[in-house]
Amino acid sequence: MPDISHPIPTNLILGFLGVGKTTAILDLLRHKPEHETWAVLVNEFGEVGIDGALLETEGAFVREIPGGCMCCVAGLPMQVGLNQLIHKARPDRLLIEPTGLGHPSQILDTLISEHYRDILAIGPVITLVDPRKLEDPRVLENVQFRDQVAAADILVANKTDLCTDTQLAHLDQWAAALEPAKQQVFRTLHGQLSPSWLDGKADPRDVSDPHAHHHHHGKAATPVPDIEDEPWQMVANRGQGHFSLGWRIHPKLVFDENLLMALAMDERVVRFKAVAHTLDGWRAINMVDGALSVSPSDSRELSRIELISAVEPDCQEFDQALRSAAGLD
Repeated sequence: MPDISHPIPTNLILGFLGVGKTTAILDLLRHKPEHETWAVLVNEFGEVGIDGALLETEGAFVREIPGGCMCCVAGLPMQVGLNQLIHKARPDRLLIEPTGLGHPSQILDTLISEHYRDILAIGPVITLVDPRKLEDPRVLENVQFRDQVAAADILVANKTDLCTDTQLAHLDQWAAALEPAKQQVFRTLHGQLSPSWLDGKADPRDVSDPHAHHHHHGKAATPVPDIEDEPWQMVANRGQGHFSLGWRIHPKLVFDENLLMALAMDERVVRFKAVAHTLDGWRAINMVDGALSVSPSDSRELSRIELISAVEPDCQEFDQALRSAAGLD
């Protein structure tokens, strides 16, 4: 157990797939007090660690728990990763970003257990929602979405610049009917969160009866090969009704940016993320809900590319498409 002189302010940042959690944490890191050290424990459904790579650019200490939902590793694997992160960073604040396809209840159980009682000071749980999704009964009835909303102390409606007045009015009605009532409900855009929202009194909560859930965990974690020995690495994962394919690729392989964007917009893909070396330099590519964004990125030790689909993907087909984008066909 790390030796910490005082409890570390700790916040969970929750939200459904593609709502903008990583963007929100990046914004928070850009506005952290200059003299403070912040750390982020991040969990992605995929296996290649794109979110962690992006967060490290803002100077945070980052520890990743890839593959599946963090709740399924909320026992020893999460505790080991958390202890190592605290020991390394000695942070003034800790942010935890579970996958958008996960359940937060067991994570909270771990964080408020006696093992962390004197280590962590749990602040408000912040859950981001996209008001446009509230029109979809499948989202409202989704167990993960409901768990994330139930766990929230503060509810933040993101992407409000893309919403109609009717959608925002529906948001207000929906949020007002939640029981128990939330401490605060905020609206924002582009994932902009006020750092002051992170501060609050630690609030023990009853998370002893989380919704039961069952899903396939995919293959067990295996050591990552050295990129020099294996310059093209593809990994897969499945669970919660979704499938992911991810690639770690040596930076000497350079992609056609237009072909990467075409792959991102494939109708079978519900989420696409990449930090990749292209003919025009390093690019961060993000696609969610049919909206594609591309921005310059710092150079990395390797390219990381990931797609998520609601239907089982043809691994060979997607791998060949990506190889073509790298000029390997």
